[in-house]
Amino acid sequence: MSTATLVESLTQLRQALAGVRLPLTLPGSAEADKSAREMVAQLDDYILPRLDRLDAPLLAVIGGSTGAGKSTLVNSLIGRVVSRPGVIRPTTRSPVLVHNPADLDFFSSDRVLPGLARSFDQANDSSTLQLVAEPTLPQGLALLDAPDVDSVVSENRALASQLLAAADLWLFVTTAARYADAVPWEYLQAAAERSAAVAVVLQRVPPAAMHEVPSHLGRLMLERGLGNSPLFAVPETTTDAAGLLPDAAVTPIRDWLATLAADKASRQAVVMQTLDGAIGSLTARTPAVVEALQSQSSSTAQLWSDAKASYAEASRTMAVQTADGTLLRGEVLSRWQDFVGTGEFMRGVEQKIGWLRDRIFAAIRGEAQKAEDAKVAVQSGLEVLLREEGDAAAERVENAWMANPAGRQVLQRTRTDLSRASVDYPSAVAKVIRDWQGDVLELVSVEGADKKTGARIMAFGVNGVGLALMMIVFLNTGGLTGAEVGIAGGTVVLAQRFLEAIFGEDGVRRMAKTARDALDARVDALMANELSRYQSALDAVGLESGRDVSLQSALDRLRSERADDGALAAAPRLPALEGAPEERAPEPASETPAIAAPVADVVVPAAIEAGLPSGAAEVTTQPRLGAGGIVFPSDAPAERGTFGVVPAEAVEGTIIDVDDPQGVRVERADG
Repeated sequence: MSTATLVESLTQLRQALAGVRLPLTLPGSAEADKSAREMVAQLDDYILPRLDRLDAPLLAVIGGSTGAGKSTLVNSLIGRVVSRPGVIRPTTRSPVLVHNPADLDFFSSDRVLPGLARSFDQANDSSTLQLVAEPTLPQGLALLDAPDVDSVVSENRALASQLLAAADLWLFVTTAARYADAVPWEYLQAAAERSAAVAVVLQRVPPAAMHEVPSHLGRLMLERGLGNSPLFAVPETTTDAAGLLPDAAVTPIRDWLATLAADKASRQAVVMQTLDGAIGSLTARTPAVVEALQSQSSSTAQLWSDAKASYAEASRTMAVQTADGTLLRGEVLSRWQDFVGTGEFMRGVEQKIGWLRDRIFAAIRGEAQKAEDAKVAVQSGLEVLLREEGDAAAERVENAWMANPAGRQVLQRTRTDLSRASVDYPSAVAKVIRDWQGDVLELVSVEGADKKTGARIMAFGVNGVGLALMMIVFLNTGGLTGAEVGIAGGTVVLAQRFLEAIFGEDGVRRMAKTARDALDARVDALMANELSRYQSALDAVGLESGRDVSLQSALDRLRSERADDGALAAAPRLPALEGAPEERAPEPASETPAIAAPVADVVVPAAIEAGLPSGAAEVTTQPRLGAGGIVFPSDAPAERGTFGVVPAEAVEGTIIDVDDPQGVRVERADG
């Protein structure tokens, strides 16, 4: 897996994540939306820029709780005030990045943290990154003082998260009074889950608790996957006139960072560990976003299915009721009887068909007004049916959507009243019926195009012939009972015989089907137009179709490349403390829960004696680079120090193990 190929797959994933929209409030959607935005930010702020310049300076972000002393620590490490501590809480100010002047080009551009403007002056703007050049800071190392992770100001919390996600190394600061707070541990747990390089600074430890509190925090770190992270204990002390901690308190931290800066391999190990962990975190977190997208899509698909089903039912009901004789009741039947004189026709239907046909012809001729009245009655009956079914369909959709959490949100967001048919629906219904009646009359005219048939139609009237054809369309008597069956059924049979005399049996059958299909098509179009209101409401939600597929595809590509070549995963990790005890084999199972990481060890200098077991030997060693250990401050130097590389020399001393408080294990100078 080349770096270029990895960048391509990560860029594809970044584009897919950037397009994620989860507009519906469903279980897990808020978390997934936040996660997607965080991953895009980390790709922009850290992963892609770092892959572009693997040789860039190591960025150590100092983060932690409110009032933990982050700025004081940064200033004390540098030896002068470079980051103004906030006295009033909450404090809104620019994050401060301290760098060697030779590294300015790496941080003055938008390569890292492109969303933050650059400034060389102090600012109270959380969208600005203040750059401070410090010649004593080793080249290849930069310190960034971040806002409080638990600030009451949401902008500060968001910025702190963004900066920590852009770090090669986390230097997490807490205090003896607040090291068990929930919010800091959320960040530390996230760091552990993605194998980020982390060091913890425990400040303001009372001298009497210098053994107990750091050991307890070390145990918590070990239990939660941070057993390989160094823990620096800083005693409770006073600051000087400049607000700086005694040099002895911060020398172990300064020397640890200086050694990292001086050793290219160690620096690269930190970068690769954090980078690989960050990429691995993407592959672990993205499936939840895909699932959230799928949940949104399935919810809207269900809503659309409910709407389509309701209007399909409306179309089916209207198709049935316009074919089962339902419309041949009441006014329609009465007007048809007036038109053809059905009272006389019902006598001897089978015996006197010829005579009845003559009576129909006679009735039709010169009865234009009665034909128009019957036509209006048909129009009125159809209109009532279509309007009732349109309102019923809308009501069914509303009930279904109100029973669905996603549906309720869609209904609340739309300005259209979807609980009933549209405002224009009545006029649309009237037009559909008029147009269909026009279809029938045009059909009669077309079928009577030849001279003989045309002459018969002209003799009987187009409206009358068309009306008879409409009666045949409504022929099925399944919806009639009792006397209505005999009256309406017999009437329609006569209409059919009458039309057969003009067009022939096959012609009438073909014309009835054509008229039937034309009515169904116009009703379906009417329902489709009403249904489109619900599609518009769903479209307004803003959910892009297929986004889950593209995101899953990008994730699969990244996973495949990482599986083919785990170059980053195989990179060396944060180097261990010189002279630290070797990792021990797991102990046999006991009542104590098993812990995967090695137990942290306590390196005790002569300067801290309170709370230690009697007989512990003094240690005159300088603090050294380490992992998985608790480091106490050394004896105070004669004058304030600055960053520099610490000689890596072996010094004899006692190592007190938290599992071996009697101090039996002794490390000699020769290791």
